[in-house]
Amino acid sequence: MSRTPVLLSWSGGKDAAWALHTLRARDDVEVVGLVTTITSGYERISMQGIRVDVLHAQARATGLEVIEARIPAAVDNAGYETAFAEALQRAQQRWPGLSTIAFGDLFLADIRAWRESLCTRLGWRTLFPLFGADTAALARTMQAGGLRAAVCCVDTRQLAADVAGRDFDAALLTALPAGIDPCGEHGEFHTCVFDGPMFSAPLPLARGETVLRDARFAYTDFELRA
Repeated sequence: MSRTPVLLSWSGGKDAAWALHTLRARDDVEVVGLVTTITSGYERISMQGIRVDVLHAQARATGLEVIEARIPAAVDNAGYETAFAEALQRAQQRWPGLSTIAFGDLFLADIRAWRESLCTRLGWRTLFPLFGADTAALARTMQAGGLRAAVCCVDTRQLAADVAGRDFDAALLTALPAGIDPCGEHGEFHTCVFDGPMFSAPLPLARGETVLRDARFAYTDFELRA
């Protein structure tokens, strides 16, 4: 049985990493590469704020090549879609026959519908291997399965800024206030993954400073140790 080649949308966080782990356990698909949106000028993964060199280290640890979709800091939907479409074209040039992309979304139906609509217009099929999972159970499964990540971004309108920089572990789940999704699916927080069964070896990351941007988002910097 031949496996369908799949491109995985890679945010640098736990959900994308666990989606990779889940897809690799299947016998009908093969993840051949990653695609990541980078904010030019900042040289960081959009939303997560993860450095590009950390992204590249993550990609090496997965054994996969990453295609970068580059957007300006102040981009509208049209600009994003243009950059995304161009990245998908480059992916198809790199892996002929590729026409399926996977996302690590968990339960937001509107986001899924938007992705499906965009990808369909671009001639791509979509996969959502984690969609519909109970996020409290999924968070515990990730941790029990060896995934290690740290909170790299917090939306301070939803969660205290001092959560930024903390490990995504059982203690964090216990400390989350009521109403906060255990996987941060409402955008409460984002993570940077540095170890897990999807990696060949853990990444040597060092926590840096935490800064507040746009009077809202607390970003903790993570750097590769020399």
